[in-house]
Amino acid sequence: MSFTHTPAARLAETGPLSDAEQQTRIDLAAAYRLAALNGWDDLIYTHISASVPGEPGHFLINPFGLGFDEVCASNLVKIDIAGNIVGASEHPVNATGFALHAAVHAARADAFCVMHLHNTAGVAVSAQPAGLQPASQHALRFYRQLAYHDYEGLAFTPAEGERLVAHLADKPAMLLRNHGTLTVGRTVAEAHVLMATLIKACEIQLQAQACGAQLIVPDAAVATRTAQQLFDGGAVEGGLEWPVLLRKLDRIDRSYRH
Repeated sequence: MSFTHTPAARLAETGPLSDAEQQTRIDLAAAYRLAALNGWDDLIYTHISASVPGEPGHFLINPFGLGFDEVCASNLVKIDIAGNIVGASEHPVNATGFALHAAVHAARADAFCVMHLHNTAGVAVSAQPAGLQPASQHALRFYRQLAYHDYEGLAFTPAEGERLVAHLADKPAMLLRNHGTLTVGRTVAEAHVLMATLIKACEIQLQAQACGAQLIVPDAAVATRTAQQLFDGGAVEGGLEWPVLLRKLDRIDRSYRH
């Protein structure tokens, strides 16, 4: 696989990357590749964004026009909160698409990584009046911790941004009605693992509903206790899973690191 990027030219204009930024680039590129590998991508649309360590107000995002399986550390684009490119890049970005991410990054101090997808299972469950039901252990991770935002059309306005972050509040995940899924992570790994858990919960619900039988769900006390156990005192999720996922990617194609 080949990519059209000129990392040497970009470094010449912006200076060498810090170790922290380089690691964030690798992790974010890995998140894009994993999304593609899992079939979570939607052509060239949707985004995963991450803050640049040590550079408040700067973020990394995918080059608009490349597939998720083409993203690598060096072709990620650095932008500001308004979606303007910082430094040199031969690639454009989807500033309109970043607007949703920008609203969450600005509102949440813990929003290091914001992941928004149009995965089929998430969209399907978002369109159900009851949304995600506590019918699986995966779903119980989000028991009373899943936000919802009603669909308002394609144009994402500042006013909608205010409503979305108000609905999200301090929750780790959201179903955007008729639209998709969103997770917020203190690390790229956490945003990815939360998304994987949410998508699997949606997939389980849809398969369980396929036969038309009524879903069996735990009572509120069990659901609450399980959610607290899965929350694990607020520990950052993904720390154990992430190295495993990177090793998996490395066996398939290490070019995401370049």
